[in-house]
Amino acid sequence: MTQTETGNGRRRTTPPTWLLSGLRPQSSAPVPWAAVVRASIALAAPLAVGFALGRPAYGALVSMGALSGVIGDTADAYRMRIINIAVPQLFGALGIMLGTLVYGTGWGAVAALTVVGLVSGMMSTIGAVASVSGLLLLLNAVVGAGLPMPEPWWVAPLLLTVGGLFVLALTLLAWPLRRKLPERVAVAGTYLAVADLLAAAGGDAYDERRQAVTQSLNTSYDLILARRARYHGRSNAMVRLLAQLNVVIPLVEAAPAVHVRGIRLPEAIPEAVRELAATVEESRTGRPELGLPAPDSPATRAVDSALRHAATIVHKADPDPYNVDDRLGRPAALGVRVRRTARSVLFTGASWRYGLRLALCVGLAQALTSLIPVPRSYWVALTVTFVLKPDFGSVFSRAVLRSVGTAAGLVVAAPVLAAVPIGWWDVPVMVLLAALIPAFTAKGYAFQTAAITPVILLLSDLLNHEGFDLVWPRFLDSLIGCAIVLVAGYLLWPESWHARVGHRLADVVTDVADYVACAFEPGAYGGGGGSAQGPGSGGAGDRAERLRARRRIYRDLSVVRSEFQRALTEPPPVGARAAAWWPLVVAVERIVDATTAARVRVNHGAPEPPAEEVAEIRRQLTELADGIRSSEILVEVRAELPGDEKGVLAPLRREVAAARAIASPQP
Repeated sequence: MTQTETGNGRRRTTPPTWLLSGLRPQSSAPVPWAAVVRASIALAAPLAVGFALGRPAYGALVSMGALSGVIGDTADAYRMRIINIAVPQLFGALGIMLGTLVYGTGWGAVAALTVVGLVSGMMSTIGAVASVSGLLLLLNAVVGAGLPMPEPWWVAPLLLTVGGLFVLALTLLAWPLRRKLPERVAVAGTYLAVADLLAAAGGDAYDERRQAVTQSLNTSYDLILARRARYHGRSNAMVRLLAQLNVVIPLVEAAPAVHVRGIRLPEAIPEAVRELAATVEESRTGRPELGLPAPDSPATRAVDSALRHAATIVHKADPDPYNVDDRLGRPAALGVRVRRTARSVLFTGASWRYGLRLALCVGLAQALTSLIPVPRSYWVALTVTFVLKPDFGSVFSRAVLRSVGTAAGLVVAAPVLAAVPIGWWDVPVMVLLAALIPAFTAKGYAFQTAAITPVILLLSDLLNHEGFDLVWPRFLDSLIGCAIVLVAGYLLWPESWHARVGHRLADVVTDVADYVACAFEPGAYGGGGGSAQGPGSGGAGDRAERLRARRRIYRDLSVVRSEFQRALTEPPPVGARAAAWWPLVVAVERIVDATTAARVRVNHGAPEPPAEEVAEIRRQLTELADGIRSSEILVEVRAELPGDEKGVLAPLRREVAAARAIASPQP
C-alpha cells in the first residue's frame, strides 16, 4: 500500500500503482459481440444435448473443449483462426489422454505432470500457437489426472476435441458472409494511420501517431506474409496488397522530415492518403487524381514524391509479382523453419528456464497435494499453470490478480451452485456465464479470471456433483497455487527481480548506430539530387537493406515497449527501475526518426553530411549502448557534438545529445 496526502492534511492509504493497473479495466477495448454470441452457443449447446441424451458428463466435457477453443480464438484472419483453434485442440486431446492414463497413480502422476510442464514451458518460446498448444496440453493433463473421466480412455479426448471443433465450425459459419479480406482491411488501416501521422507532423501528437503506425505496419505485414507463405506466386490479391503496403514505407519515412522541421502539412495531403485507404479497402483501380499543393522544401518534396508514387501503385490493377520487394524477406522453406525452431527450443537458455520454472511449480503442486489431503487438488496445479505461463506477462502481478479474480468469480459461482440444481436450468445459466468470457477478457486478466472461474466450477460440478461445497476449497486451492508460484516461480529466480528493458534497449541503440552509418555511407544512396528519381533514389539493394534495418529497429522498439509495460506491473523495485528507462526509450525512437528525416532530405536535394560528423554521432551512440549494458543506474552525461547548425544532421545531433543528457547509465 502507498500513502497519499489529502486536501485536509490527512494521509490516505491507497493500493500500489502496479496493482491498480491490473485491476483497472481497459475501457478502450470494444466488446467483441460476435465472440460473445459464439461463446454462449458453444458452451451451452453441448450441455443441452448432454441433458437430452441423459449424458450430462459428456456434455460437460464437450463444453470444456469449447471453452479451450473460445480462449484460443484470438486471431483476426480466418486462416489464422483455423490454426489457432484446431492445432491447440490436438495438444489438448493429447493432454487429457495422458492425464487419464496416470489418474490415481500418485507419484507417477507427479512425475508425468512435471515432464508435461517442462515440455509446455519450452513450447511457449516458439510462438503464439505453440504457446496456446502448450497451455492446453498441460491444463488438460492436470484435469485428466485429477478428475475421473468416462471409460474407455479415448472418450474424454474425443469429446474435448469435438468441443473445440464446434467452436471452429461456429467461427467458419461467418466466413462466406465476410465481404472484405482481413489483410485488405489491415492495409487500409495502415494508410489511415499514416494519414493521421502526416496530419500530426509538427505537433505534439506526432509520437503517439508514429507508434500507431508502427503497430499497424507490424500487424499488416504479419497477416500478409503469413498467408503468402502458403500462396506465394498464386494469389494476385496478396501480391497487390503487399505492393500497396510496401509503397507506404516512403511516406512513413518522409513524415519525420517535415516533423523535425516543425512543418504543418496542408490538409489536402492527409486527405489524399485517406482516399488511398478507401481505394485499398474497396480494391478500386484506375488513374489516380491528386490535387496536391506544390512542395516548397526538400521535406515537403519528399512527401509529395512518396505520395504520388504510392497513388500510382495503389491504383494499379496488376503489379508485377517479380518486382515486389519483400521488406521482411521471403519465408524460408518448411523444413528450414522446423529445424530452426527445434534448435531454438532445445539449445537456448530462455527455453530451458521457462520450461524448468513451470515444471518445478507443477511438480511441487502435485507433490504437495499428494502429501496433504486437499479436496479436488487438481485446482492447485491449474492455478499454477494459468499464473506462470511465461508469455502472459508479470508473474507476481498475475498471481495477485488471479487471487482477486478467483474471489470475484466465486462470488458469482456461489449463488449459482447453491440455488440452481443440476439439470436443464444449467443451460440458460451457462448462456449468461459463457458470454462474459470474451466480454471480460478484453478488459484484463483479473476480469478474465473472474469470468472463467464460475464456468469451470459449473462444468466441474456436472462431473463430480459437489455443488456449493466446491466454492471454499477452490478458493483455498487458488491461494495455495499462487503461493507456490510466488515462491518457486518468482522469488527463486533472480531474473524476476530485474527489468529486462536495459539490455534489449542497448541492442536497439547498437542497431541505430549501425543504421546511422548505413544511411549516410558515401555513395550508398546516390547522394543528392534524389528528387529526380523519386523516393528511395540510389541502389535498390542498398535502399532495401536500409528499409529492412529501419523496420527491424522499430519492431525491436515495440518489443522494448511491451517489456516496459510488463515491468511496470511488477512491485518495487522492478517497476520503479523500469519507469526510469521510459524517457530513454522515447529518445531512441526520436533518434531513428531524425536519422530517417535526414536521409530523406539528402535524397531530395540537401547536401550530404561530412563523414566526420556521421562518425562522431555513431561513436556517441555506441558509447550510449555500452553504458546501458554496463549498469542499471541512470545518470546524466553531457555530450558535445559540434557541427553545422544549419546542416542536415543538426536535428539528429540534438536528439543524440538529448538522449545522453536524459538518461545515460554508468557503473
